[in-house]
Amino acid sequence: MTAEYRIAEDRLGGEPTLIVSAPDDSTRVVLARRGATLLSWQARLGSAGRLKELTDGYRDEKELLSQDGVRAGLMVPFTNRIADGRYRYDGHDHDLLPGRYGDRLIYHGFAREAPFELVRATTTADSARLLLHTTSIRPGRHPGYPFALDLEAEYTIGERGLSIEIRATNVGDTTAPYAAGWHPYFTLSRPIDDLVLQIPARTVIRTDPSLIPLPGEDALLPLDDCPGMDFRAPKRVGDAVIDACYADLTPGPDGRIETVLTNPATGEELRVWQYGGFMHVFTGDTLARDQRTSIALEPVETMTDAFNRPEHAAALTLEPGKRREFSLGVAYGASGT
Repeated sequence: MTAEYRIAEDRLGGEPTLIVSAPDDSTRVVLARRGATLLSWQARLGSAGRLKELTDGYRDEKELLSQDGVRAGLMVPFTNRIADGRYRYDGHDHDLLPGRYGDRLIYHGFAREAPFELVRATTTADSARLLLHTTSIRPGRHPGYPFALDLEAEYTIGERGLSIEIRATNVGDTTAPYAAGWHPYFTLSRPIDDLVLQIPARTVIRTDPSLIPLPGEDALLPLDDCPGMDFRAPKRVGDAVIDACYADLTPGPDGRIETVLTNPATGEELRVWQYGGFMHVFTGDTLARDQRTSIALEPVETMTDAFNRPEHAAALTLEPGKRREFSLGVAYGASGT
């Protein structure tokens, strides 16, 4: 009988986790049920050698509960920041931080802390597929978001890659604003300075000091006018400090957009892919631990503060009874393969 991928239950402190292993132990993935969060992804090139950790996820229960850095968090129902924690939708004003004054920073949605249940798991000799589901987003549970969503995160884990389909169904009676994204940190060497990055983007989003995009067309800066932020041709990260959203992404012939991170010293390569949307890049300069030892490459459906931008209204709209999905993933291999 051909051996198949294995799925085992475990815990990170008091938090339930799932461990996925390849039949030959060439791949090992750990997922927390809280937030359907990727805690660890290890793989190896070739048939020999040790497993290599490719992500910089939460290391213990305390970190997972603190959510510092939003390590590999699923960003739902909004991505990155909402200015002042307030927005207007369908003629109504909403406050995500009622009663809070001064620091009104809110970011990356609610799903990253939601309890997910494993509803289906299938394994073959080549892959494992896990479907996780939550009904935690309901009116009254999250201030300023009086909408009802059922969420699914379906992970497919293979020999040297993983993919995620993030799906949301509006189970309420009113149209809901909704967008999804993923906030993983990747590491091929420490620090990240000598890694080479390629982003197929023609535009970078300009922001104010609070990282909120400038109004209207002022937010769109052609990369031809900003060579320091231009990674269309592969370029060493160096000492660049980046916390920015890249737009006007160029897809390949199959419609897939790929952002590529390469370690020229070893020939290793990570290809972060997505269908549509934007790519947010963060070089980890303000993390509480291990600054600049990993880089966040974040596929997102919309730019920061999309809930307050009229040009994103159509992309955000999720009608009652409708479902939307966002497909993304990452592949590990040798450079050029």
